[in-house]
Amino acid sequence: MSAPLRTPPARHSRILGLGVHRPERSVPNAEIAGRLGLDEDWIVKRSGIRRRGYAGPEETLAVMATDAAAKALAAAGVEAAQIGCVVVATTTHLSQMPSLAAQVAHALGATSAAAFDVLAACAGFPYGLALASCMVQAGTAGHVLMIGAERITDILDPDDPSTAFLFADGAGAVVVGPSERPGIGPVVWGSDGSRADAVGMTGHWDPALREDPDLPWPRLGMSGWRVYRWASTELAPAARRAVEEAGLAIGDIDAFVPHQANMLIIDELAEQLGLRDDVVIARDIADSGNTSAASIPLALDRLLASGEAASGMTALTIGFGSGLVYAGQVIEIP
Repeated sequence: MSAPLRTPPARHSRILGLGVHRPERSVPNAEIAGRLGLDEDWIVKRSGIRRRGYAGPEETLAVMATDAAAKALAAAGVEAAQIGCVVVATTTHLSQMPSLAAQVAHALGATSAAAFDVLAACAGFPYGLALASCMVQAGTAGHVLMIGAERITDILDPDDPSTAFLFADGAGAVVVGPSERPGIGPVVWGSDGSRADAVGMTGHWDPALREDPDLPWPRLGMSGWRVYRWASTELAPAARRAVEEAGLAIGDIDAFVPHQANMLIIDELAEQLGLRDDVVIARDIADSGNTSAASIPLALDRLLASGEAASGMTALTIGFGSGLVYAGQVIEIP
């Protein structure tokens, strides 16, 4: 009889540090409303957005991701050499390979780390966080660097009145490491491919585009009302399950940090969940716009920077987007 395989003992995981990159350029509604034929106040009422961050030419996707990751490492007190895996959630890495994660790992000096990208759109961060947590718990990696990074302006149609005012750029990262007690709850996730055409690209990256400049470049497209209808009926039950899987009740939640898709969706979910009156609700979308996979860490950073949230608080997170996919878990704020 052959000897049994050896596996490391199970352990807990938590977020050790957080870092973000916000674009230097902040674009107010006034700058884009006229071009789109929209009223500034209508944009606020429809989305809650007053301004958003647009990355400059030097703020490439890799630059933003690496900057956020370096800040997360510093906050965690972890060296790049200690990172066992780098995971990047993004929809806007326009080169199929090499992965953005491999480029970030090299830039940071995490020379022995595994590296791969995750494509789960606006749910990318909680998807990646679940993977990072499982790796640490299983002993597959001692520390995992999880990054959500987007340059949505690269694929945004600036003349589309349904999307041009919503989306923006940015990056957020966390270091996940071992813990004596649980700091990241079990993930609750899923997908609904029957609604796959509600959010996505308007075409494919066709080689013919290089030969014929008159062919339309694929852009981000969305049916906002379909996403809203789905989110307002499907997400609250998933969020409640995440709380239950963590062994908690809704009354135990101190902060709610959902994907910053739309202020109307955020407020609708908060009401459906029946959160305590003193629960802190992330509304970073007002100043950052919808940054897809980067929105949850950016929103968490805003709460900490403003003093609305503090280390040790229990936060419910949930992301959702193209697929349609969703994922959420309860975390302890680092």
